[in-house]
Amino acid sequence: MARKSAPDDLLAPLTLAVGQEELLLDRAVAQVVAAAKAVDPDTDVRDLPPGGLQPGSLAELTTPSLFAERKVIVVRAAQDLSAESVKEVKAYIEAPAEEVIMVLVHAGGAKGKGLLDAGRKAGGREVACAKLAKASERLAFVKGEFRTLGRSATPEACQALLDALGSDLRELAAACGQLTSDVEGAIDETVVARYYSGRAEATGFEVADLAVTGRAAEALERLRWALAVGQPPTGITYALASGVRSIGRLASARNMRPGDLARELGMPPWKVDRVRQQMRGWTGDGVATALTAIAQADAAVKGGSDDPAFALERAVVAVARAARAGSRPAY
Repeated sequence: MARKSAPDDLLAPLTLAVGQEELLLDRAVAQVVAAAKAVDPDTDVRDLPPGGLQPGSLAELTTPSLFAERKVIVVRAAQDLSAESVKEVKAYIEAPAEEVIMVLVHAGGAKGKGLLDAGRKAGGREVACAKLAKASERLAFVKGEFRTLGRSATPEACQALLDALGSDLRELAAACGQLTSDVEGAIDETVVARYYSGRAEATGFEVADLAVTGRAAEALERLRWALAVGQPPTGITYALASGVRSIGRLASARNMRPGDLARELGMPPWKVDRVRQQMRGWTGDGVATALTAIAQADAAVKGGSDDPAFALERAVVAVARAARAGSRPAY
C-alpha cells in the first residue's frame, strides 16, 4: 500500500484521523463507516475504545470472515498503543487484508509519532482534525456548516452564533442544524438573537463590546446578568482581553489597506470595521492600563479573590475609563 491514497477515497485501506478535535475525529470515522456501509450494508464495524487493541488481537480482527463481508477497524487513541501493538499495526498496514478498512485515530503529537509516520509512508489517507484554536478558524467552521447544510448565513449571524455559544464545535454544529431546519429565508443576526437570546445577550463578548466603547453602566448591567445566567467568569475576562487586544492590534496597523488589514489580523472585514469604530477614545497607554486591569481580574477569578464578581466589575470600569481617556480634554 505504498501508493498514496486519494483524500476523497473513503474506502482506502488506511485512514489516519489526526488531531484532538473530538467532533472532527468522530466525523472522519463516521464518513468512512458510512461509505463502507453504502457499498456493503452488512459491513462489520469494530470501533475499539482507547486501550481496546491488545497485543495479539489485530490478526483476529482483520481475518476475513466466512461470509466475506467488509470490515472497518477503528483504533482510538492510537498514540497510546503498546510497543507490541504498534509493531503489529505497522506490519499490518504494509500488507493490509482485502475488504478491510483500518482507521487510526491519532492525537498527532510527538507521542506515538512512529506509528503515524509509518501510516503516512504506507500511503494512508489523512484527515486533519486539529483543534480550532483561532477565532477565525471557528468562524470559518460555522460558515462551512451552513454551506454543507445547503444554506448561507450572514457574517454577522455567524459571529453572533460564536459569541452566544462559545468554542464547542458540537454545540455550534447543532445550532447550525437547528437554524437550517427551523428558519426559512435569510439567517441573519436577528434570527440568531431570537433563537439564542438568553445566551447571546449575556455573553462576555457583549460585556466587552459595551466596555470598550466606554459604556460602563450598560456593561456592568450586562455583566451582572451574564453571571446570573451562569456565564463563566474566565470567559468574560477572555472576552474583555480579546476586545482590548483587537483595538491595540488595529491601532498598530492602521496604515494598511482594508483587505490586507483583515488578512493580517485574522479578522473578517466587517469585524475590522467594528473594531475601528470602537477605537475612538483609546490611546496606547489606555490599552496597557486596561490589559493590566483585566490580567488582575483574571487572576482573581481563577482563585486569587473571594469575590470574583467584584473583581470583574472593577475590570469593566477600568476598561470603560480607558476607552474614554483619549477623548478627555487636557488640563
